[in-house]
Parts: sequence; C-alpha cells; structure tokens
Amino acid sequence: MQYTCLIYLDEKKFYALSKDEQNQIHKECGQWHEELVKAGKSPRGSALQPGSTARTFRMQDGKVIMTDGPFAETKEVLGGFDTLECESLDEVLEIAAKFPGLKAGGAMEVRPHIDGSCEAV
Repeated sequence: MQYTCLIYLDEKKFYALSKDEQNQIHKECGQWHEELVKAGKSPRGSALQPGSTARTFRMQDGKVIMTDGPFAETKEVLGGFDTLECESLDEVLEIAAKFPGLKAGGAMEVRPHIDGSCEAV
C-alpha cells in the first residue's frame, strides 16, 4: 500500500533556530529519507522551497484568483512530502513517528493512496 507523508513546518519556529540547528535537522531528515530509499520504502519524496515562494489558485465568482504564498489560516506550511510503500498502516505510522523534523516543531500528516480509479470515495 502506498502512503503520502505530508511534512509541515512552522517556518517562524524553524528559522528562529540557529543555522547549526537548522543544518542538523536537515541532515537528520536527509538520513531518515535515505534509509527509507535504501530499504525500498520510498520511491519518491522531495523538500519544497519556503512557503513565501508558493502561489495559491482559487475560483471566485467564475474567475481564477491567484494569491502569493500558501493561503491558509495556520502557522504551518507544507515543507515537503514522501511517498512510502508499506505493508500496513502500523508500519507507516512507526516510520512517521521517527521523522527528525518533529523535533523542530514540524508535523507529518499520513494519508493512504486511493487504489485504482480517481473516482470520489
């Protein structure tokens, strides 16, 4: 079964850390990901540029509206994702609980993929 792990971070909290602390978290997250790749658990994943580089599109009164940044009422922004191949929900939850970014105030949302068609569930 495939799961996508959405990685969120509180950019203010993360960037308030020293450069050494930020680099250590990045290093540990990279090691976490590489271990998953070597184990055949992660066919793809990626970090994302800061939220300030995002553009959000919505439809309003029949017109497409673009706003700068992630348009959400939250401190956390999507910082990256990882797609994992796991035998069970328990396995992916165990992996997610070990994500080093949690130590820096990050969060990880785990969602199973829909098997088959793109029809609504």
